[in-house]
Amino acid sequence: MSKANQFLKEEDAVSPVIGVILMVAITVILAAVIAAFVFGMGPPEQAPQASLRSSADNIDSGITGIKLEHQGGDAVVISDSRTKLTLDGTAVTILLDDTNQSFDAGEVMYVTKDDNGFYIDNFKNTSSSFTNQSNIVTAGETANLKIIDVTSQQLITDMDVRF
Repeated sequence: MSKANQFLKEEDAVSPVIGVILMVAITVILAAVIAAFVFGMGPPEQAPQASLRSSADNIDSGITGIKLEHQGGDAVVISDSRTKLTLDGTAVTILLDDTNQSFDAGEVMYVTKDDNGFYIDNFKNTSSSFTNQSNIVTAGETANLKIIDVTSQQLITDMDVRF
């Protein structure tokens, strides 16, 4: 028997081994795809899409704050667990009666300042509980207001307000 015939006889087992390897690979890939659908690799959360407008506003006796108007789009839930508000990098405290205040189209909210920090509320806050209410910034300066959706970690709005 020649050496060429000897090699041909020993190659019979190669094809079934490759077939088994391919079947295992296909099974693993199918299992990964099914697991991805079952365990929720769905689309990521999306921040509310809203048109917000801000402007400087006279709060009380010459004290200026920020008037925030919702001009249209999705409702923005203003709460510590759903949104984060910052003014020039400083956190804004939410002073709303309802813990999940829905900020809808046509509504207005106000950002004010006192000695303890910045506040957002749905009315011009001239409460006696404030200590030394003051202007957010001096005339001619600009303040930066950011609203971030906590759930999706996306920016809802980033506005500069000139006083």
